[in-house]
Amino acid sequence: MYRKSLLAALFSIVLAALLHAQNPRGSLRGAVQDATGARIPSASIVVQSVDSRMQREATSEDRGEFRLDDLLPGSYHMTVSATGFVPAQASVSIAVSSVREVTVTLQPAAPAETVSVQGQNSSITTQPIDLVSVVHQGVITSQDLQTLPLAARSFANIAYLAPGTEPVEPSDPTKARITAVSTGGSSGLNNDLSVDGGDNSDDWIGGFLQNFSPDAIQEFAVRTANEDADTGGTTAGSIVITTRRGTNDWHGTAAFYERAAALNARFPIENPAPNPKQPFSRQNYVGSLGGPIARDKIWFFIAFEYVHENASIAYSPNSLAQFNALAQIAADSLIPGVPSVTVPRSVPIPFRDYPGSLRFDWSQSTKSQWFLRASEDSYLTHNALVAQATLPSTGLTTHNNYWNSVISNTYAFSPTWLGTFVFDASLLHLTQTRNSTLGFALAFPFSSTTLTVSGFETYGDNQFATPITLFPSLRNQEKYQFRYDLGHATGDHSFKFGVNFIHEPVLAGAFPGNQETLYSFPNDPTFYTLNAANLAQFPIDCADGASTTPAGDGSFSQSVQRLALYAQDSWRLSRHLTLNYGLRYQTTFGLLTASGRSQSQNAAFPTLQGLQIPLEPGIPHDYRKQFAPRLGIAYSPGNSGKTVLGAGFGLFYNDLAQNGWATAFQGVNSSNFVTGGCNLTGADGAYALTGPGCLQGGTGATGNIVDSNYKTPYALHITGGVQHAFNKNWTLSADYTHEQGNHGYRAYSYTSDANLFTPLIPTSDPTYDADQQSVVPNLNIFKSDNRSSYNALMLHLQGNVSKRFNLVANYTFSKAQTWGCVLGELFDYVNGVCNPLNPFGPGDYGPSGEDVRHRFVLAGTVFIPGGFELSTLFQAEAARPFTITTADNSQRISVNGAPTALDAFRGTPYIQMDLRVTRPFRFGERVEVRPFAEFFNLFNRNNPGANFVGTIAALPVPQSDIASGNATNICLDFPTCTQLQPITSLRQLEIPAGGLGDFFGPGTTVGIPFAAQLGVRVDF
Repeated sequence: MYRKSLLAALFSIVLAALLHAQNPRGSLRGAVQDATGARIPSASIVVQSVDSRMQREATSEDRGEFRLDDLLPGSYHMTVSATGFVPAQASVSIAVSSVREVTVTLQPAAPAETVSVQGQNSSITTQPIDLVSVVHQGVITSQDLQTLPLAARSFANIAYLAPGTEPVEPSDPTKARITAVSTGGSSGLNNDLSVDGGDNSDDWIGGFLQNFSPDAIQEFAVRTANEDADTGGTTAGSIVITTRRGTNDWHGTAAFYERAAALNARFPIENPAPNPKQPFSRQNYVGSLGGPIARDKIWFFIAFEYVHENASIAYSPNSLAQFNALAQIAADSLIPGVPSVTVPRSVPIPFRDYPGSLRFDWSQSTKSQWFLRASEDSYLTHNALVAQATLPSTGLTTHNNYWNSVISNTYAFSPTWLGTFVFDASLLHLTQTRNSTLGFALAFPFSSTTLTVSGFETYGDNQFATPITLFPSLRNQEKYQFRYDLGHATGDHSFKFGVNFIHEPVLAGAFPGNQETLYSFPNDPTFYTLNAANLAQFPIDCADGASTTPAGDGSFSQSVQRLALYAQDSWRLSRHLTLNYGLRYQTTFGLLTASGRSQSQNAAFPTLQGLQIPLEPGIPHDYRKQFAPRLGIAYSPGNSGKTVLGAGFGLFYNDLAQNGWATAFQGVNSSNFVTGGCNLTGADGAYALTGPGCLQGGTGATGNIVDSNYKTPYALHITGGVQHAFNKNWTLSADYTHEQGNHGYRAYSYTSDANLFTPLIPTSDPTYDADQQSVVPNLNIFKSDNRSSYNALMLHLQGNVSKRFNLVANYTFSKAQTWGCVLGELFDYVNGVCNPLNPFGPGDYGPSGEDVRHRFVLAGTVFIPGGFELSTLFQAEAARPFTITTADNSQRISVNGAPTALDAFRGTPYIQMDLRVTRPFRFGERVEVRPFAEFFNLFNRNNPGANFVGTIAALPVPQSDIASGNATNICLDFPTCTQLQPITSLRQLEIPAGGLGDFFGPGTTVGIPFAAQLGVRVDF
């Protein structure tokens, strides 16, 4: 048996490695004392897992202190003994990614032994203060997930209980049902997610990769600042999840959730009056079961959820009028190849989701513990991205498939040495199929608002582009992670180091590669059907508004490897002072290589060389200087252990999302490959750029390249704060966080003959402008030179009065700023530059899209007479910023000749209250039945947030204002605009638009109208 255990341990070491996933385990730290408070050295501490045979041992050092690290979250039986004292025993709960503090008092008499444990880790409302760590985090348990109302049944809905977080809408239509969590004023795409120690981050667009049913989650920690050195792959926060597992006792869940149109308020955007209320229904079927396969040795746990949703969009009278006019135009044979247009009164949008998880745990011995977990999530949406003002032809069928598996071993080499091995594998396959493939689309003004999720089109093919992003029709991601952590814990030190590696052979996808023509019209269909003259104008406007995307290779592909090394220590300098310090090094291989080719084979580089344009002297390379020190100090004055002062510093590197520069990866596809270089030939009026694959000016392709001076973005964190426990029931904390972002991504857009010239054409050329445009292509350069800052004061109060109520309340006062053109984002998006010749110009520095100055959260449960429980999640926050751009979305508008700054417009403050009412019934000792009713957006408040008209082309202003990008008057009778009102206030331009919360899916930033849900839950 010993040989087998030793071989297992050696095998684990050989397989060592990890990248940016955090340790999901917790720690137990404490002191042993006698009845007078004197410390007892050399006491023996034995901790036995209640759910397995895993046993850990420690010995108190000369100050009577001890520490055990890398304990899986769960319940433990602790026995403490010392010569001359009666052994003491107690049950202790360990939370994910947390240090649990206990004080053990040994007595010489048998009846008097006591163990005092601060708090009960059953909920975020009962977390004890941490006396040694400076990590800012909140731990949300399965009890929180089961008792608080969850609008989307996503763990992200409840992550907002942690201070320093904000709700954000899904930032990617390819993952519309996976919500995100904002930390540090970002969109949430730069947060790292690990599940059971395995990486679960999306390395292309960022954010979470796979969703998990709340019933598969044991608990999770939301960390907003100062992670330890074992944490990478983030410039902001991280979320550490641990899943539920089986025990010797059979346990499980069965639940049913029901929503219907009769329980919901009317959604005026998708179902405006006076239409009859559209049918809507959604059912969630949830089941889980866990128990022993072989008692005390092998256990299993399985969880599965099925979501059956039938939603719909009912067209408004205005939309139907426009669609019927378009149908009349088609009947008049004015749309080539389209003899008729079908106009339905409503569009069904069915959605089906199947998340599931299966886990096996094996206690090989008291020293060795294994587990294997496999999870999947597959969902299908028909008519995705169809909006109120778009016909079904513009929709998609979206099919997402995720699969993830983790195998892990924990082996105790000795009472002080512990090794943990993790192997993680994950797959993503996503397809988006157009409802129509006509080869063209028609776009009218009434369909194109700032947040029209289907893009610019009213009828025809989806262009896979919107005013704010371009997204793929296919995505594939294949990832393998190897991780090994080795830790050594004593009373004074908790030392840990690890070797980390991720192999990602497939990080690929495709944008549509077929030829597409978008016909943009200056007027709506009803204008053209007013009279014969207007109808005759239709083909003229159609030809004038045509823009064609040529056929090409829309694919992009990477093979990326990430390596990291770290070492960290928690050093107990005294019983009051703890120093946490560490160093992390990480780097990436193949980040800037696409389809097996370097950026030297991007057609834009030889084109610039041939034109002797000295913007980019070379090609970018992987950044190798990612050294990230971490430092934290925790001081607990006095002997009560009720107050702790903490401060920390850290650097965090992250190669973030690649979606912003996917076009640069496409630039090295074989169809664009350049051989022999590019040469400028010809003379005045007849210049030509020769060479196979060289980019051409005029109607030629736009070049997209990554800057040769590429550096990995990083954030500097500085924090400080204080926590105080008034008693075992009430805790208050105040923390300050400063995050300084450096080398964020930005896009520099150059236009031929406007700010991009070749010196080979002399200015004396009589056809200078025409010649420049004929040979110089437009160009986008993706640089890493952005800077940002986030400052926040976070107040957190938690209270727990047994059998009466519990609560958690957060207030955050913050400011997030960055450089941008249209809208600034911290770290994750590639921000645009208004003027590439003046990239840090006036007005370009301002708030990020998630800059919320004030935010308040209150959540908790009140136990009222009759056995009823009322649980609430209340959120209120200040208005978020938005910008209004010119018609081509290239820069911000001017108002009465004065350019608007990045912080010129703010939306509407957000207030939402969700409520759950339940009455538990117990049958025997183990079965509990909970019928409940949940109410979301209880006061039915319209929360447009920052979803306002964001382009001058959709504002009710004269055409001359739209063309110039300078707003001067509001049209009182738009679109005829015969009655004008001068603009005297920017508030006149703040007009709600878009989906009002239906950005790329169910809104989280913006409250949906009132909705109710009924259900019943059975736990045993």
